[in-house]
Amino acid sequence: YSPAPVMTDALVSDVMKRIIEPTISTLAKRGTPFKGVLYAGLMITDEGPKLIEYNTRFGDPECQVLLMRLESDILDIIVASVEEHLDTISAAWRDDVALTVVMAAKGYPGSYAKGTEIRGLESLGSDTVQVFHAGTRRDGDRLLANGGRVLNVTALGATVGDAQKNAYDAVAKIDWTDGFSRSDIGWRAIERESNS
Repeated sequence: YSPAPVMTDALVSDVMKRIIEPTISTLAKRGTPFKGVLYAGLMITDEGPKLIEYNTRFGDPECQVLLMRLESDILDIIVASVEEHLDTISAAWRDDVALTVVMAAKGYPGSYAKGTEIRGLESLGSDTVQVFHAGTRRDGDRLLANGGRVLNVTALGATVGDAQKNAYDAVAKIDWTDGFSRSDIGWRAIERESNS
């Protein structure tokens, strides 16, 4: 989900100072400056933020919640990064919260069936709900599962709770007996919202 309530301005500043800036600085000093998407997988602990991994690509669910909220043109941002003038542009964001629920094939991450039919997506695309395809293929006019992680259902709402409800309402409209999704996405953020 995005924005993540745990990521306060103070925590973002701490992550930048302790993790991101030293990484970028070290890469530049080594003669390998970084340009592009740098995804930092973080764990927020009682001792502060910890870096689990870096990816030099977008992660699907992570990117999809951002794209649902981004009002600016992502291409402008990417070009500015490549051309080294990212500091001259700013990104505009919707105030809404976005949340993604991944639908996977039953059995995933172990063995799972491919080629199972998925129905019900026709009515789901809107300004507030988007279904992103991760592991599907077409067979004529039929939509079939073709992987483990198959669909990413992303929804907007005024709060994490609203976005979660909208996403799970959309998931419920998808007719795919061979698919499943977790039912707890966003629970920690919803708990934080209700306690604040």
